[in-house]
Amino acid sequence: INAEYGKQWYQRRVRVLTNNLSSKMLSAVSRSFLTPARFSSIRCFSDVSSRFEAAQVKLKTLTEDPGNAAKLKIYGLFKQANTGPCNIPKPGGFNFVAKAKYDIWKGMGDMTQDQAKEEYIAFVAELAGVDEPAPAAAPADSATVEGLDVSTEEGVLTIRLNRPEKFNALTWEMYTGIADALIAHAEDPSVRVAVLTGTGKWYCAGNDLSNFTKNMPAGGPAEMALNGKNVLKHFCDALIAFPKPLIAAVNGPAIGIPVTTLGLCDLVYCTDNATFKTPFVSLGQSPEGCSSYVFPRTFGFAKANEMLLTERQITAQEACDGGLVTRIFNEDMFRDEVNKVVKHMASLPPQSMRISKGLIRHELNQKLLEVNARECEVLRERWLSDECMTAIMNFLNRKK
Repeated sequence: INAEYGKQWYQRRVRVLTNNLSSKMLSAVSRSFLTPARFSSIRCFSDVSSRFEAAQVKLKTLTEDPGNAAKLKIYGLFKQANTGPCNIPKPGGFNFVAKAKYDIWKGMGDMTQDQAKEEYIAFVAELAGVDEPAPAAAPADSATVEGLDVSTEEGVLTIRLNRPEKFNALTWEMYTGIADALIAHAEDPSVRVAVLTGTGKWYCAGNDLSNFTKNMPAGGPAEMALNGKNVLKHFCDALIAFPKPLIAAVNGPAIGIPVTTLGLCDLVYCTDNATFKTPFVSLGQSPEGCSSYVFPRTFGFAKANEMLLTERQITAQEACDGGLVTRIFNEDMFRDEVNKVVKHMASLPPQSMRISKGLIRHELNQKLLEVNARECEVLRERWLSDECMTAIMNFLNRKK
């Protein structure tokens, strides 16, 4: 089963279910299409065709308009169910509607027709179960993820890592919570700018390595690696696809993925005591966050290789000189200075800002999605290697 198809729906120019679907519904849809277990156990019924036809009838009885995103989703599933994988050329020019339809169908990949029918049936059932629309809001799961604070105020979506006792290290749940918050607010008219930041003295210490040692799934390391790949890909795809200005407010040292994903943000501000390090090789892993593509084009190959291969830690000034950081602020004034920038951006014409970002990133984003998919697959392989497992266990034993 192609585990990528559902998440690619979120990557492109489709609308999320915010204004016309309740947050409860949105959470249910997110779980339906992003949970690895969803892709690993598709039910097979002999009467799938008759239930598929019944679902088409049920769809016509909906009293509420489900919104553009749902309509595109239904279109893609319907085409996949009846025709199979996308077999038409990509539309050209400025035919955005045709392109959106092409993208959603193409994103289904090699999903079988019966699987598409099952997903169509399930999705229509979800839509039919919504009693009344609710205003746009953050998904319930994002608000309750331990170690993550998500809030909106005066046009600003703030996603704050809040595990200062763990240096804001990221759990799998936090990765998903961040991605879901960005997806949920991508089309929210009350949000104009998004900010990623940390709590305390650290921005983020990267992956919580207990992700690889606790709650081993029934499928063992192979399932764990696949789940991790899917979570990481979903996270980076959401950063890439977010259509509004995305600002990283780096309030202290950063290690690993919070460093590599800075290249996916539009503006990066940091404190004068921030440092940046990417220790992938010593942990038997490989670059992620599109850093294998972005860093050489930001720093130049020689400097990028020094960071990614020798794991040299760089200072805030070096990061700024290299083009990874926009501007440096004194630690004491950091929050105030960043807030000034954020408030100013939130006051600007939102559609002009969004369109401008789209023009800047249009060609780049497609490449970044491809790079992210490749990096995540390599990481899945690395996580299953003896070299990586030994390196992680040695690191955890040293910490003890």
